[in-house]
Amino acid sequence: MPAPAFSKLKSAITISLVPQARGGPFVFWDDLREGCATAAKLGFDAVEIFAPSAETLRAANLKRLLQEHNLKLAALGTGGGWVLHKLHLTQSDPAARKQARAFILSILEVAAEHGAQAIIGSMHGRVEPGSTRAETINLLTEALAELDVAAGRLGAGLLLEPVNRYETNFLTSVVDTAQIIREAGTKQIRVLADLFHMNIEETSITGALEQLGPLLGHVHLADSNRRAAGAGHLDYAPIMHSLRKINYTGYLSGEVLPLPDSESAARQQVETFRKLVV
Repeated sequence: MPAPAFSKLKSAITISLVPQARGGPFVFWDDLREGCATAAKLGFDAVEIFAPSAETLRAANLKRLLQEHNLKLAALGTGGGWVLHKLHLTQSDPAARKQARAFILSILEVAAEHGAQAIIGSMHGRVEPGSTRAETINLLTEALAELDVAAGRLGAGLLLEPVNRYETNFLTSVVDTAQIIREAGTKQIRVLADLFHMNIEETSITGALEQLGPLLGHVHLADSNRRAAGAGHLDYAPIMHSLRKINYTGYLSGEVLPLPDSESAARQQVETFRKLVV
C-alpha cells in the first residue's frame, strides 16, 4: 500500500490562556477569540490550547468559536495543573496524585467533546527526592491505567509528552516514553513527539520517530531554537521522510516562541508547513 499523501497532514498553532506561563512556547496569548481569528486568517487547520481549567474553556463557548472560524481543536494541554497548582501524576502524596488525575480528566472531557486529544506533558511528573525512577514509573503507570479507561469511555485520546533534561529529571526520550506506554498496556495513550525536545535528547530524531510507528499521536513542529519551523537549523527533509515511512497523518502543531511577534511566528510556521507537505 502506498504511503499516505502528505496533504493529509494538518497544521495547528498554539494559544495560551494561562498568564502564569508567559514566556513559554505558545504563539498566541490570552485572547482566545483573537488567536482563533488570526489562525484562521493565516490558513491553519486547527488550534492547540493551553488553558487554566476546563471551566475556562466551557465559558469561552469553544465549539461556537471554532465553528465561526472553521477551525478544529487539535489538542488541549493539561500543564495548567502544574503551572497553577503544582500537581503532577508522580507526587509522593496520594491526595495530590488524585487531584492531578482529576485535573487531567476534566481537560480530557472537554477534548472529547471536540474529538481532540489531551496532552500530559509537565504533569507526567518527576522523580521526587527520596524516590527512585522505578518507583516513579510505577506511579505513572498506575495513573495512566486509570486515565486510559476514562479516555476509552469518552472516546478520546491522551498524549504523553517527554520534555528535555532541563525541564524534568524523568521522561526525556520519546523511545523510553513509548516503552512505558507499551508495558502499561494502555489503549488510548500515544506519544507526543516535540522536535525541539527531541533535538536535545534523541540520538537520532528520525530513528526515534520510526521506532514509535503507530504510537506517534501528535507532533510539535518546532525548530532547534524553539522558534517557528524554518527559523532554526533543523533539517526537516529526513524528518518528513520518516513521518511518511510510518504513515503519520496527524497534526504538525506549532508550540513555538512568539518571536519576533505572534503573527510573524505563526506566518513563518504555516509557510514552512506548506512547503513540507507538498
